[in-house]
Parts: sequence; structure tokens; C-alpha cells
Amino acid sequence: MKVLLISANTLKVPYPVYPLGLDYVAGSLDSSYQTKIVDLNEFEDLSKLAALVRKFSPDIVGVSIRNIDNTDTINSRDYLADYQNLAKLIRENSKALLILGGSGFTVFPLEFLKAIDADYGIAGEGERLSLLLDALKNKQDVKSIPGVITKETSEIEYRPWDSVVQRRFDPESSHAKFYLAYGGMLNLQTKRGCPFRCSYCTYPHIEGSKMRFFPPKEIAKRARALQDAGAKYIFITDSAFNASFEHSAQIAQAFIDARLSIPWGGFFAPTEAPADYYKKLADAGLTHVEFGTESLSDTILANLQKPFLSREVYGAHEQALNAGLFIAHYFLLGGPGETSQTLQETLNGADKLQKAVFFFFCGIRIYPHTALYNVALKEGQIKESQDLLQPVFYRSPHISDVEIMKKVEAHANGRFNWLIGAGESKATRVLPKLYERGFTGPLWEHLIQ
Repeated sequence: MKVLLISANTLKVPYPVYPLGLDYVAGSLDSSYQTKIVDLNEFEDLSKLAALVRKFSPDIVGVSIRNIDNTDTINSRDYLADYQNLAKLIRENSKALLILGGSGFTVFPLEFLKAIDADYGIAGEGERLSLLLDALKNKQDVKSIPGVITKETSEIEYRPWDSVVQRRFDPESSHAKFYLAYGGMLNLQTKRGCPFRCSYCTYPHIEGSKMRFFPPKEIAKRARALQDAGAKYIFITDSAFNASFEHSAQIAQAFIDARLSIPWGGFFAPTEAPADYYKKLADAGLTHVEFGTESLSDTILANLQKPFLSREVYGAHEQALNAGLFIAHYFLLGGPGETSQTLQETLNGADKLQKAVFFFFCGIRIYPHTALYNVALKEGQIKESQDLLQPVFYRSPHISDVEIMKKVEAHANGRFNWLIGAGESKATRVLPKLYERGFTGPLWEHLIQ
């Protein structure tokens, strides 16, 4: 049986993201399946994809939906029409069964399945494709498989994948070569599940709230395989790499033991860390720390159910800075309780964070299965029957988006390291040019002032 796995994400700003999830899906399929991964970022002309589909002649096409929309309140755009056009292209060039999956799909599984008219879907971790395909091959009932949905499904059972997780990385594949040539950044996952309860976040719904750790030596082995394949930088995709200080420190030591020599970075929660924690990670090759800070007002941090206070942000920043790391902070403005005063606390606080890049986003995307959804429902910002597949954002009733943007822009005063919105205007001008000149990694460090 031939299986074609397609990464439907085409975003390249600020940089393209390697489709790590499909490596794990491919790793779940045994040798009885002839599996091929393609990435839409490889195709400037989709007619080439159509030719590839015809030539490969798959029995199954799995489409991974990572991005629902661009999460931008100013120039909001969803990608449903793009996914529908992709499905149409597949249907016109193949008689294969169409199966949807991915993190974005998991947030809106029934809505996407209906809108795209796919045959099946997998909500949650995509390794269940192996169970679905085996059931189809043996003409067994698929409805008992957790996370697998059909056109008749109305209730979904979400359950973390608890079997062996095996990544299948092929350095000779066309999509791997694309990322190696464009920035040289590949990625790793060291655990699944997020223990935090941030009010807006879908991670606990997608991966579960209990952390499931991958063995540090195995992760280091995979990192070396990426390095040996030609990777120039590794990004760790965990929701928060430091959610477990013990496990992340073990990963760092395993990197040292494996003689990993390329730089790496990831997402971090700005929580109080053990002494010399960031120094130990820097010794293991960590260069970039991206903090999900969101606000520097303790009132807003509490409303967003963040696991830290503003004083911890300053402490974590100093620890990372003293370790010689590049630092970025991400802020979500206009959430529950945001006022002119709390916004000013954040802006004044950012001034105290030296040598960093700041990404400011106004308005918070509302997703089902989150505490923010319940807040918005209670406040009447959304209705229970409302279709949230089209982008809907929470907005504070105490301060408008326009006022927030004006205040941030005025306070930034043209500083290049203050990026408002997705930062696409500056990133589009600067980062691709650096990639063309042979620079590697996320490159936002070149914006630090």
C-alpha cells in the first residue's frame, strides 16, 4: 500500500518550519507501507505536486494541517480555502483515500473534515494512522480507535499516544534537502504534553497535560543524526523546553556527551530556574531562548493563568543574559482585564529587559477547549454555536485594539527590536536576505539592539 504524507503548511516568515510530525507518522508505519513525505514549501507551482501525485499513485493521502490562520488581528486570514484547493488537486489526480491530521486539525477536527470532505481524520497524535490503515486493510471497524473520526463521528475520544515513538528522518528526501538549503534549520521534540494551564493555549488539548519524556540519549542520538545530515541549527519544538528543569538539563548533558556541535534553541517559560541552569544549557550549545512572557502585569499574568509572576520574568531574563544567550520575548496584548494601566506596566517592564527582541501581538485567538473560550462565552464575545474556524479574537472591553497598537508604536519609537504584529514587514525585508547570504538559524538575533 502506498502512503503519501503532505505537509500543507506554506508559511516561510520568519522562517519555514520542518514538518517534524510527519517523520513520526512515517515512523509508525511498517515496511508493508511504501511511504513518501512531501512538503508544500518545496513547490512554487502546485502543478508539480499534481504530477508527483499522479506518478506516485498513492492508495492513501494524509494531509497534515498545522496552521488554522495567521493569528493576526489586523490582517486576519484563514487557510481553509487553501486546504480545500489542495484536496481538490488530490481528488483530481488520485483515487486515494484522503485522511486529515495535524495540530491545527486537532483543534477543529469535525469542522475541517466536513469543510474539506475528507474520508477520515485523526485528532491528536498522528501515529494512530498506523492503526487506522491496518484496520482498513483488514476490513475492521475503525470507530473504536481513539482519535479516528469519520463523516458520521459526533463525539471524539482524545487520548495521548502511549506506544513507542519512532521518528523516521531521511536526509536524502527532497523536503529535508529543502530545509537544509534554506536556513539549515531542522527540529527536535524532547517530550510531549504540557503541564501548564495558560488560558488561551491548545497544547494540553493536542498533546495532553501530562509530560511524556523521551530518553535524553535517544534525543541526543537524533540530534547528531540531524547534524551529520548537514543541519546548521536545531529548534526544539516542545511547548516549553524547561517545563521540567531536570529532564531538560539531562538533554543538555546528553548533547555534550554526544559531541553535538551545532547551535540550538527553543521555547521557554520565564520561570525561576536553578542556579547556573542557563549556563549549563549554553555549554551544551543553546544559543536562542524564546520566552512566552505574554505580559509584565501580574494582573494580566494571573488572568491568563500563566505559571509565573513578572519578577520571575526579570530573573529568568537576567539568567539567560548572563549565560550569553540571545533572548526574545513574546507578548499577547488585549487579553482579559487589559487596561491602559496594565499595558503601560508591560511596556515599561520591557524597557528593563536589556538586549532582547520583543514580539507584540494584539488580541488573542479564541480556540475551543481553552479557559479563554469560556471567558469569551461568559462575556458574550462569542456564542456557543459560533463557528470559530474563521478567526475570532478575544478583545479586552477596557481598551481598544487601535489604542493598544498606538501605545505600543509610540513607546517603541521606531526601535528595530520591537516588532508589532507578526513582524512580517521587517522580517520579510531582513531575514530572507540573510538566508540567501548563507546565514542560519532563526536570525531574529540580528534585530537585537
